[in-house]
Amino acid sequence: MAETVDPNTGFCPQTRAFHSLRPHVPLPPLSQPLSLPSYALSLLRTSSSSGDTAFIVDATNDQTLSFSQFIAQIHSLAYSLKKNYSLSQKDVAFILSPPSFHVPLLYFALMALGIVVSPSNPLASESEIAHQVRLSKPVIAFATSKTSSKLPSLKHGTVLLDSPDFQSFLTQPNVDTVIFDSVEVNQHDTAAILYSSGTIGRVKGVTLSHLNIIALIAGYYHIPYTFQEADEPHPVSFFTVPFFHVFGFFMLARAFALGETLVFMERFDFEGMLRAIEKYKVTFMPVSPPLVVAFIKLEVTKKYDLSSLLLLGSGGAPLGKEVTERFKEKFPTVELIQGYGLTETSGGATRVIGPEEAARYGSVGRLGENMEAKIVDPETGEALPPGQRGELWLRGPTVMKGYVGDEKATAETLDSEGWLRTGDIVISIPRVPPAELEHLLLSHPEIADAAVIPVTILTLIRFKFESRYPDEEAGQIPMAYVVRNPGSSITEAQVMDFIAKQVAPYKKIRRVAFINSIPKSPAGKILRRELINHSLSAGKSKL
Repeated sequence: MAETVDPNTGFCPQTRAFHSLRPHVPLPPLSQPLSLPSYALSLLRTSSSSGDTAFIVDATNDQTLSFSQFIAQIHSLAYSLKKNYSLSQKDVAFILSPPSFHVPLLYFALMALGIVVSPSNPLASESEIAHQVRLSKPVIAFATSKTSSKLPSLKHGTVLLDSPDFQSFLTQPNVDTVIFDSVEVNQHDTAAILYSSGTIGRVKGVTLSHLNIIALIAGYYHIPYTFQEADEPHPVSFFTVPFFHVFGFFMLARAFALGETLVFMERFDFEGMLRAIEKYKVTFMPVSPPLVVAFIKLEVTKKYDLSSLLLLGSGGAPLGKEVTERFKEKFPTVELIQGYGLTETSGGATRVIGPEEAARYGSVGRLGENMEAKIVDPETGEALPPGQRGELWLRGPTVMKGYVGDEKATAETLDSEGWLRTGDIVISIPRVPPAELEHLLLSHPEIADAAVIPVTILTLIRFKFESRYPDEEAGQIPMAYVVRNPGSSITEAQVMDFIAKQVAPYKKIRRVAFINSIPKSPAGKILRRELINHSLSAGKSKL
């Protein structure tokens, strides 16, 4: 029997799996040898950023590396490492360093040589680092004079990033880039080992391939977030997330590939961040929920010009509707969105794209491009249809290879068909075509006009083992705006019952608001954004 996919939900009843409703994103042929740095460089060449454009800015001391300088130093460093150390492809390099220019340079140079990078938190204890080293089995380490004492003795020793020798690695004259380009790296080769607690338990080493990150970056390249402005400013991001974390790791690669300027601080402080936003005209920030709360509560934000800021992308933990509403009250011109991902999915699984999706507060967006999902009953293992709660399983090109040095944990998390058990409980809220429900509403003799706010595919209601988020607070319920005929006294319950008798359960209208007229453009097109804004203001505004 041929598979059929519901175009409104992405659900296939034959396989009981959800497919992404995003456009398919083309990926390089798997037979093509390609490292993440080479792929990122190929995308950069198609961007509008010139070699003189700043790529990395250290806001602590105002030092800058342009794209051309960064690329030249990658080549120099790759050449120096190949010349000075007997490193083989697939060897692991452990990196223990605070934020600096050297960390991104190391990532790109090592991965281009087919060497696996394994960065760790420089604040980690010796016992934590010892556990990570036992898992990843590095042959060389890169650290600073302050962090190197935490490391055990390794085959090729520890290279100090703040030493004159390492600085000389970055400035080799007349470097032959053939050395950089001649290394054949397969896309399925391991690019990085990043550390995560997994779904439960002790820290694990997540093995990510070059393909995993390539697939994630390809999605951002082919389906970018747009502000629908004719002349968008040059994108400048401020990094509040550490480079060693999966969020910072893939966002770094993304920034380079898309030709964006990346601003960071060696040691984060809130007011220093505000100064940097003002000084460097920051447009975008990846953030965590506690930082969003700080933006809301701290009055020091009023001292700085933050008008360049267009978008905050929150991840790492759920961001509730109430927090989002308070943020929007204080910063009405800044979009606040959130996505969902794990280290095991290279940091991405769902995301929000565009202002309309951003207006659905509390949502983690739609299933990412080229991804599949199942909602599975934790008790029975049965895959569930739309509208049911269950454990989220994911499959796609960004899903990890496994946990290094832990076959048991890998087998418990990845099944034989490549499905990743996330341990997170979700509810699938299908996207309902507004026109379908509007047509039904208009067939009622007491309704003069109607409009329906669309909903998205996935709402995270329980993250790991925290309390669930009620559907109503997620802003994801189909809502109808109804204009009564003169003399009609039709009620909300009657409207909902009228629709419920004619549609599948997931298409039911859950809320109704009665208004005098539906906002429309001169051409008669429903202005849904006005209705969405109206619903988010809890009915305080009047249409």
